[in-house]
Amino acid sequence: MKQLVGKVALITGATRGIGYAMAKCFAAEGAEIAFTYVNSVERANQVEQELADFGVKAKGFQSDAASFENANQVVESIVKEFGKIDILVNNAGITRDGLLLRMNEQQWDDVIDTNLKSAFNYVRACVPLMMRQRSGNILSVSSVVGIHGNAGQANYAASKAGLVGFTKSIAKELASRGIRANVLAPGFIMTEMTGKLDEKMLTEWCKGIPMQRGGDVDEVAKAALFLVSDQSSYITGQVLQVDGGMGM
Repeated sequence: MKQLVGKVALITGATRGIGYAMAKCFAAEGAEIAFTYVNSVERANQVEQELADFGVKAKGFQSDAASFENANQVVESIVKEFGKIDILVNNAGITRDGLLLRMNEQQWDDVIDTNLKSAFNYVRACVPLMMRQRSGNILSVSSVVGIHGNAGQANYAASKAGLVGFTKSIAKELASRGIRANVLAPGFIMTEMTGKLDEKMLTEWCKGIPMQRGGDVDEVAKAALFLVSDQSSYITGQVLQVDGGMGM
């Protein structure tokens, strides 16, 4: 039996990479999918059709995730379209890498706003609805970098570590209201971004992973499915690392 039939999932940043894999995985399990995107209407339309092929309703909403006002407007539009939101996945994220002494304020602010503030924006917009429903599931996509740090990614690491602290706090606040909140922390995952790395660099990265390979986006999506489904009904405030042993 499909695990998410009757559920409506909102996934931020779901037109590529991990977000796209989660959208397909959830749709395959029967969830209706609302997703956000930034620029490409053409790509959003394509994703809508691909998700609809699973026999579920799907619609993209253009969004500036870093805008508190825009997040509220998007959530209102989704509720009008779908009637409710059962699952929120905070996946929107960017990188603006650079060593600390070369990093400017804009690089810092852009990453914090997109990766961390956006999660606050969407959680703040969705939680009143979930409280009225007496149920809800919030999943934030962090990173092993947010747990262990990484040279040249102080802004990214801070934003992803912030998601962990934020999620643990709201998990304590919302558990009595029937709302769970957890974190997924992927390691080195093969995406379009990592696909641009040369073979030698990929080999060096994989040497530092006990499983000796990068992860697949579908492996991350399956872990996400576990955390948003009833299979994890007694789990909240936790961080699940999907990293091939990288963070041991």
